[in-house]
Amino acid sequence: MDRFAPLAVHQWTQFPGESGRQSGVRRSIDDQPFNEADLPPGDEDAARLSWAVAICDDYDDSEPRVVLTAEECGKPGAGLIFHLTPDHTRRLRRALHDALREIGERPGD
Repeated sequence: MDRFAPLAVHQWTQFPGESGRQSGVRRSIDDQPFNEADLPPGDEDAARLSWAVAICDDYDDSEPRVVLTAEECGKPGAGLIFHLTPDHTRRLRRALHDALREIGERPGD
């Protein structure tokens, strides 16, 4: 198995760029707002989460990264934000692909 450096995980209370630093590329790719119908039946403890995927190069090294945000409903701006390198993104994609296959679903492209 490949070895990767730990992921950079931040909790932001403000949107990056508000500090006055020149912003680079930021673009939303997809998001899934929370929907009560998506919760599995009988799991009252399941977190009410929304997720979003974006791209951003607003870093000191100007390298583009995939940004994955998971945020609890009712707590805007307090979500976990993962800044994924291309290698980390491919690893996550492989893991999701394998998980779908394990539960008998077609993983797609």
